[in-house]
Amino acid sequence: MSLFITFEGGEGSGKSVQSRALYRHLMRSQKPVILLHEPGGTRLGKSISYWLKWSRKTGISPLAELLLFNASRANLVHEVIKPALRDGKIVICDRFADSTIAYQGYGRGLDLDMVKSACDIAMQDIRPDLTILMDVPVTEGLARKARMKAEGDRFEKSEVAFHERVHEGYLKMAKDEPERWLVVDGLQSREKIKNIIRQKVNRLLEK
Repeated sequence: MSLFITFEGGEGSGKSVQSRALYRHLMRSQKPVILLHEPGGTRLGKSISYWLKWSRKTGISPLAELLLFNASRANLVHEVIKPALRDGKIVICDRFADSTIAYQGYGRGLDLDMVKSACDIAMQDIRPDLTILMDVPVTEGLARKARMKAEGDRFEKSEVAFHERVHEGYLKMAKDEPERWLVVDGLQSREKIKNIIRQKVNRLLEK
């Protein structure tokens, strides 16, 4: 059966670690699964990702961010996600449209209805069956990033207040749509988090 699972969360929340762990688990279980991340996943997406996250030569307005993220997303849905789901695969995506609502809507302050409409166009009627929110306090997430001693991208370098708005946005979306979201306390051990996620996904697969 096809299944579309997305991972969401703020900076340093552990979503990338857990999305890879779930992918490896399903591979070992011989399930047909692919792992993607946004922005990226296609040649166009990789180019857009560089401009959005690492370009130092030009400014990018919040509205331009919104359109660029959704251009990358539309291409990823068309080229990769839709065909994979048609083939009965499990698709795991590290970030999807909820990231844009959280970051460009709640974080940057763009009109939420406009942001959601742009995301709807890019998603082309594709919706996650399960969205896993790795919930970590902003200060802890940023501290984790700092301990990695890697150069932060444009979003990681934003002020703490921006990240707080993103975090609040995620929690509101999860509260508004509890049947789709699984909120996981990201301060728990990696093993415990893995088990919580696996149990939820296994229940979905059994259905």
